[in-house]
Amino acid sequence: MSSSARKLQPVVGGFGRIQSAKAIVEQQAQALEQLAAGIPADFDAAIELLLNTQGSVIVTGMGKAGWIGQKISASLASTGTRSHFLHPAEAIHGDLGRIAADDIVLALSNSGETGEIVTLLPTLNKFDIPVIAITARAESTLGQHATLVLDYGKVPESGHLGLAPSTSTTVMLALGDALALTVSDAKTFQADDFAKFHPGGSLGRRLSMVEEIMRPIDKCRLAVETETIREVYIRHQGESRRTGAVMVVSTSGKLTGIFTDSDLARLLERQQDFQFDNPIAEVMTNNPHTIERGTRTELAIETLACRNISELPVICADQKPIGLIDITDVVNIA
Repeated sequence: MSSSARKLQPVVGGFGRIQSAKAIVEQQAQALEQLAAGIPADFDAAIELLLNTQGSVIVTGMGKAGWIGQKISASLASTGTRSHFLHPAEAIHGDLGRIAADDIVLALSNSGETGEIVTLLPTLNKFDIPVIAITARAESTLGQHATLVLDYGKVPESGHLGLAPSTSTTVMLALGDALALTVSDAKTFQADDFAKFHPGGSLGRRLSMVEEIMRPIDKCRLAVETETIREVYIRHQGESRRTGAVMVVSTSGKLTGIFTDSDLARLLERQQDFQFDNPIAEVMTNNPHTIERGTRTELAIETLACRNISELPVICADQKPIGLIDITDVVNIA
């Protein structure tokens, strides 16, 4: 991969800075387009090597390439491929012991001549550890010692000096993502598998099952169809509840309706408080939207948003409620 490097001139003022930023992004985008048009010849062989390894993928790189390597290693690990990052300087001072005989090394170096990486190569070759190189120079020391070479060719670095690793690290990252996600796809890695590795944060909660985040039935308001509104609210008086929704069930326990704070407010606005002593079934919302146990939380979020509702009962296959999701429960993960 090659293209002429255009040196950017120092800029003054807001407009000039925006133009400079645009040129930098365009330059990196062009490098990615060229990479997409010419995926390295050894890419498929690298995928096969990664798929067939019985060990871990040990990613290593120095400086900026090292930071990219850490991200690639994290992406591999989170998409079903065991991976660890090994700092090359620490490796030559004892941490080589972290590499097992059935591991693979993924080494990143733009020049292919990074001292710390080159120092590792004889030992890796001695123990017959496969090495996949991501580099701009297949003819470099790293390229010559590697089992497979993902050669992306020379790319001009961004900025007015054209010196700081920038475009090259963008290309490295793209190649690393391509490796990780292609391997994941070949392993038929699914959302269920992804969820196992992402239990925390908003992503983890979106991938969780609704029963993991719902308010369980013993923390919800529940009423039988024949109970009056007054009886229901008196019975739950003093209980700490963040949701005003009442799930209404038949005598057999199946969900038949829902009565919310909005429904209560409408009765008061219309001066229909006489309804308070009538069965709640007369004013409830019949056949409310529900979601079954074993459904992902992200679908519950979509249902709340698309249906413009604030409460979503969670039911079993027999239509009996087991809990409720209030919109305030998912607002931070939507």
